[in-house]
Amino acid sequence: MTQISTAKNSPASNVHSGSTSWARWYRQWFFIPFLHNRWLTKQACQELTQAIKQAELGHRGEVFLVIENTLPLSSAYYQDCRERAIDLFGQYRVWDTEENTGVLVYMNVRERKLEIVADRGINKQVIPEMWQAMCDKAIAGIQQNKPIDSLKELLHDISDLLKQYYQLGKDPSGNELPDNVVYIK
Repeated sequence: MTQISTAKNSPASNVHSGSTSWARWYRQWFFIPFLHNRWLTKQACQELTQAIKQAELGHRGEVFLVIENTLPLSSAYYQDCRERAIDLFGQYRVWDTEENTGVLVYMNVRERKLEIVADRGINKQVIPEMWQAMCDKAIAGIQQNKPIDSLKELLHDISDLLKQYYQLGKDPSGNELPDNVVYIK
């Protein structure tokens, strides 16, 4: 199941919706990384970093990709993937772009969840169903054991969307966020 979260304002750290779950906590505790993340090689990270660089060409938006093995055990009981994505959106300052056009793509390997958190600037333009369609397409590819290709295609789709609303023209700030994939083990 895919969940999409969109940040209308700059998110605060440690957002909690009250969705506590011991089952979620136990799933994180008993996760064996090498059984589930074999696809995330050094080469795959380089390909994804290149895809991020390509996704940021031709528009003023910023795309940020975070792949995390598990939710942190200290917060997995009360924090789901949506809340974690919003937390990372704030931690990595994706919201802190000049035109509020930052988009965070968050993938949790253990929970098999994909989240997109977009800043208020782009959310004024894009309806939630568009983000949902993009996630559904990427999740379908990931379930077909094509995670790298699916994530690269998702980044490309986000880039196309940003090009519609934030054409390059004049880019006073340049690249505001790092382009490398963030992998949290």
